[in-house]
Amino acid sequence: MSDPAQLYDAILTGDAKRAESVTRAALEAKVDPNELIRQYMVPAMDEVGRRFECNDYFVPELLIAARAMKTALELITPHLAGTAAQRAGRVVIGTVQGDLHDIGKNLVASMLEGGGFEVIDLGVDVPAEKFVEAAREKEGTIVALSALLTTTMNMMKRVIEALDAAGLRSSTKVMIGGAPVTQQFADEIGADGYSDNASAAVALARKLSGQ
Repeated sequence: MSDPAQLYDAILTGDAKRAESVTRAALEAKVDPNELIRQYMVPAMDEVGRRFECNDYFVPELLIAARAMKTALELITPHLAGTAAQRAGRVVIGTVQGDLHDIGKNLVASMLEGGGFEVIDLGVDVPAEKFVEAAREKEGTIVALSALLTTTMNMMKRVIEALDAAGLRSSTKVMIGGAPVTQQFADEIGADGYSDNASAAVALARKLSGQ
């Protein structure tokens, strides 16, 4: 069989085909799927994030690495039944109501998956109530809100207010991001954290989940 360690290099270089073949061979050889995530996939995406922070990688490299990671994860996910407790945490992510932009949101979702989180992607134009419903399903959920338009930023505040009204705010961390979003805005609306890029979003989610 292929050496599972090759999965690390395949993700780091964005080689989706190799990531798929190595993962498939490892699963056929009965390698623990959690081991593939913890030992190879998460460290690879962490290194991708580090290189992005150091300006050695840019958005295109992030995208192809995330694609390779998702290719492997799609094969692994069916083998993870009953092992959700071993994930880094649960994140519900979406672009707020009135906003249809999803490139940044998709990249953050992929990086979070690569970081070992269970990610529930609600898509775009998501009303506050839908975030509340998803957060209610499991205590300790992180809600990640994205907006690209200045006209939709206030929907982030509405989501936080809806979580509060539903009695979920104390048990739900909220992180926000998007081109027009700032730390000052996050502070103003009572968000728990702000990130200006996908790599930093993973570190923030780990901090909010208590890791």
